[in-house]
Amino acid sequence: MKVSAQEEYGLRCLLQLASLADEESLTLAQVAEREGISQANAGKLLWILNKAGLVTSTRGTKGGYRLARPATQVRLSEVIKVLDEDVLASHCKSYTGVLDSCVHNGNCGIRPVIVGLHEVVEQALSNITLAQLVGTESKVKTTLYNIHALPRTTTQGRRA
Repeated sequence: MKVSAQEEYGLRCLLQLASLADEESLTLAQVAEREGISQANAGKLLWILNKAGLVTSTRGTKGGYRLARPATQVRLSEVIKVLDEDVLASHCKSYTGVLDSCVHNGNCGIRPVIVGLHEVVEQALSNITLAQLVGTESKVKTTLYNIHALPRTTTQGRRA
């Protein structure tokens, strides 16, 4: 699975908001600064997340952005679907052949593999909430291992 920059930074913006105390919010400038991205990019991401109902915004001197619901109720699968520019309704969207479309539309031996992999990833992401990603890398890793969302790996990155 490849995570786009939009997905990564959108998720990072959400994690900034997930780490806030109740009733606390961040301005667009604060989110951008904390993530080291431009205000324009942060604004685009927060607009998408707001439109999808994942964040709310309040205008005014005490305004800013915050999560629309508790971080324990926001699943990564939902976040990725919202931020994914190329939602895979069909795995053949990336077809780069010389014809107008893939010749294997009716009978494709690869389709079950690709669809199955997407289902596995979707299931894994639906088991992880924003709340589980708040904290140190070590804490998050342990949490994800404990809920079996990640395989245990050795220091070289291979499965144990």
